[in-house]
Amino acid sequence: MKRTSRDIRTANRYEVLRQIIAESPTSRQELAAATELSLATVATLVGELLDLRMITEVGFEDSAGPARGLVAVNASGGALIGVDIAETYVHVELFDLGLNVLARADEDMGPGESLPEQVVAHVAAAVGSVVAQAGIEGARVLGVGVSVPGQVDRDTGVSEYAPNWDWHDVPLLDLLSEVIAYPLYLDNPLRAGAVAEMWFGAARGRGDTVVVNLGTGVGAGLALGGGLYRGVSNSAGEWGHTTLVLDGRLCRCGNRGCVEAYVGAAGIMLNLRELSPRSPLLHPDDQTATIDALARGVGAYDPVALKVVRETARYIGAGIANLVNVLNPEVVVLSSWVARKLGEPLLHEVREAVARHALRRPLAATEIVLSPIPTDPACLGAATFALEGALQSLGQRTATKRTTLARSRTAPPS
Repeated sequence: MKRTSRDIRTANRYEVLRQIIAESPTSRQELAAATELSLATVATLVGELLDLRMITEVGFEDSAGPARGLVAVNASGGALIGVDIAETYVHVELFDLGLNVLARADEDMGPGESLPEQVVAHVAAAVGSVVAQAGIEGARVLGVGVSVPGQVDRDTGVSEYAPNWDWHDVPLLDLLSEVIAYPLYLDNPLRAGAVAEMWFGAARGRGDTVVVNLGTGVGAGLALGGGLYRGVSNSAGEWGHTTLVLDGRLCRCGNRGCVEAYVGAAGIMLNLRELSPRSPLLHPDDQTATIDALARGVGAYDPVALKVVRETARYIGAGIANLVNVLNPEVVVLSSWVARKLGEPLLHEVREAVARHALRRPLAATEIVLSPIPTDPACLGAATFALEGALQSLGQRTATKRTTLARSRTAPPS
């Protein structure tokens, strides 16, 4: 789709604000160098952001040359909400404009709570909770970014396909808008996690990054050429549903042998069950408890736990090696809750497994790391989607206001 001048302006405004958030305080000259925009363009965009009260002037830079004015994000200029909808929980975080967490809320979802209206109720409860905790006025919430597993149409707000819930064409944003009064923006956790790493994590300053999401669902967020890669239908990164084992385990998507069937939380539980059916580490109806038990077992050098993690890492490593060979990234980031809980032991085994399968040249250029983001990456990334949407809508209002003002100045007297 061809981008309009308004689209380009919104993207530039977003990129300038992103740099200000990351590097506050900073000068217009530094922003021009970081964004590769002209100084005149940056000055205009900074002026717009000042008008919107999203940034503020904070003095001058000490230097031998001409004094340079500094700007910084106005953290109190608004609030953003990020929603991470996963298969077993809803996690919500409320951020200020500096993307500092002000409040958190969690809602657990049991195996039978996958109907759209049930999920929507949990989201509404958690959003209400964070707003109450932060003690802010509703008018300060600029938007709510919602991350939901599966394939989504971000323009229409439809969850087109969520295999773990058997959702097809669910109008999720319409349902949420009935119970949440703030502007809503929908996307996928793969995109949210990749953006979070680009802003504050391992992908910052990198040109090509793969963010491997290891949770109940599995996928790969792609940041290529320094920008988020979505694919033609916003479906890029469905690595979890690529074939790892021909005629292998049945996956929830209906195919056999998918990566997710071996390295998603349910797949890890099956790895454990096949190795030791009566293991006390196994909690048959509780993914979180099983992964927690495995993590404790690895820490205690339990032989069953060590073998399960090693076996899981073999599958992950083979799948990541394919990504390394195809995409030749600078860094591969292991993210989401399973990666966070299994931590360094999993990372060590994955690195060794990738080394056995990847080609030497691309492997030598790739670093494999755990996500360094201390908060929920999907919530953080989802909040940036709300910020992007808010910039677009606020920018349109500012442009309309300026046009109206200009017309009033040039109108002939009555």
